[in-house]
Amino acid sequence: MQSDINPFNDMASILSNPILNTDSYKASHYLQYPPEASAMFSYIESRGGRYDRTLFFGLQMLIKEYLCRPITAAMIDQAKAFFTAHGEPFNEAGWRYIVEQRGGYLPVRIRAVPEGSVVPTHNVLMTVECDDPQVFWLASYLETMLLRVWYPITVATQSWHLRKTIRAWLEKSSDDLTQLPFKLHDFGARGVSSAESAAIGGSAHLVSFMGSDTVLGVLAANHYYNEPMAAFSVPAAEHSTITSWGRERETDAFRNMIAKFGKPGAIVSVVSDSYDLFAALKVWGTELKQAVLDSGGTLVIRPDSGDPLTIVLQTMRALEASFGSTVNGKGRRVLNNVRVIQGDGVNPDSIEAILARMDQAGFAADNIVFGMGGALLQQINRDTQRFAMKCSAIRLGDAWHDVHKDPVTDAGKRSMKGRLTLLQNRHTGEYRTATLPVAWDERTVEGDWDEALVTVFDSGKLLVDTAFSDVRKRAHAGEN
Repeated sequence: MQSDINPFNDMASILSNPILNTDSYKASHYLQYPPEASAMFSYIESRGGRYDRTLFFGLQMLIKEYLCRPITAAMIDQAKAFFTAHGEPFNEAGWRYIVEQRGGYLPVRIRAVPEGSVVPTHNVLMTVECDDPQVFWLASYLETMLLRVWYPITVATQSWHLRKTIRAWLEKSSDDLTQLPFKLHDFGARGVSSAESAAIGGSAHLVSFMGSDTVLGVLAANHYYNEPMAAFSVPAAEHSTITSWGRERETDAFRNMIAKFGKPGAIVSVVSDSYDLFAALKVWGTELKQAVLDSGGTLVIRPDSGDPLTIVLQTMRALEASFGSTVNGKGRRVLNNVRVIQGDGVNPDSIEAILARMDQAGFAADNIVFGMGGALLQQINRDTQRFAMKCSAIRLGDAWHDVHKDPVTDAGKRSMKGRLTLLQNRHTGEYRTATLPVAWDERTVEGDWDEALVTVFDSGKLLVDTAFSDVRKRAHAGEN
């Protein structure tokens, strides 16, 4: 008798089913390998791209969310119903074997460079191996899910490089490097494609910075990496909280922000371009100046329209004329009691250009904070760093054989071969990819080179549970 229960009515169960977290054609691949295949080895790398180094981050989230819970008979039934109707074969016997003989846990081993490591491109970052002859194909079946690590890696990589850019300008123009972690604020939550993207990408940004309005990103860093509080924010106005007062009462709206949130040591951010930025700056510097000074806090003005290169300097000059500035030890001017946050048109190129223009005008980098939205979490893709996961070795019977691709039409897509690992020179810190020796364990050394990959997951068990604080320390170990 046919069940009245539709296995596809519950999207939550579908999204949490690892058997369905794949590409359609993967379902047929178990029939395509050599019949004597008994084990498989795959790896992930960045084949180059916008940046020459990548910051590895995000694998722990994927593992905790998708691989630490067992496959169930219900998941198999759900997947079987889908693939049968979808026109693909389904390896029911293989999945039943996992449930009945392996307790539902996937018999795969994942090794990876420690999260927070900064590794040159064209190197192995993680490997996936399955040596169970019954389900060896898992090392490739999981590609769709595991390769999505490209996203947190790419976000973390971009933010890491932006931190270097901002740090360089602080070193040149500022007496205070402690502000660096708060110089690039995440405004990206509304510009991403999903809540999951906000969580994953938002947490990746926080490896290098500690300011965010992307709530799900902060919560993801806290939850998946055992962090009490990964980032902070401040009370800030949006256009609706200003324009709801009406144009004639804009000054009252500004005054209300200072009254409600201004206090000693506090930061209050107020968007000020709802109608006329320059008129608003005049109000801030005259009618409301004393209220700002009396509050004991710092007023942050947000211009949100116009050419950023022009508007930022115009805003700073207007504020300097009203509030004054102090010359620091680097000979640059720091505004008194006020700052600027630029959140419109912010991307890696404009950040560099704005900071350069400020320096030319004699303003210290202290005077600005950047808010980055779509360019931070959305305007990247897998090809930004050209990520790929490829099979590089297969065991046929008892012997391992190299596997690789080498298309004559695109040498850039040439893959590596063999059972691979990553080595690091204990003296210089340099990385290089190498082939695993026949007699290998994680203590294997080769001259001055140490094993850089560690086993983080094996057959349903997370073996390394990294703290977010350790990820940050690793990522910025080279900073003075």
